[in-house]
Amino acid sequence: MAQAASASTGTTRTGARTGPADRRGGASGPGGAVPDVFGPRAHLAGKVALTVVLGLLFGFWAAANRRDGGPITGWNALFGWLAALAFIVVFTAVGLLASKLPRERRALLWAVFAGIATGFLISQSPHVSLLRSVIPALATAVGVFAVLFYRSYASEAGAETETEGHRRI
Repeated sequence: MAQAASASTGTTRTGARTGPADRRGGASGPGGAVPDVFGPRAHLAGKVALTVVLGLLFGFWAAANRRDGGPITGWNALFGWLAALAFIVVFTAVGLLASKLPRERRALLWAVFAGIATGFLISQSPHVSLLRSVIPALATAVGVFAVLFYRSYASEAGAETETEGHRRI
């Protein structure tokens, strides 16, 4: 029995002690929660970096769709930078607003954002009809809504279950 307990604890390569493994196979912190390795400052830096990288990818993609394999012009580059800036601003606003909404509206807000962004990117390609940009945009919005609604519903239900004294497996 003592061997089993010592097998679930150990040390890292740097010599730091780890706690006992929980049922999911990871090291658990106080109360069975997985410890947060990074502080609030690192999480904020990650959010900002993710927002900027997604915005730059969006702007590059929109500019590439618009030029349709032709030469890169100054107007095309300006369009890409402005699309990236607009994406970053709207993404940040949606993120701030979504955190204050209940799960249904939060999922709907992100779904609308994802659908509009997808439709905009597809519509920048020349020779694309309105229908060819609306159908993938609606499919994206439905998929994002389903995933986010399920994720928020499952995590809130799991938090309620754990507060009642039951552990989720």
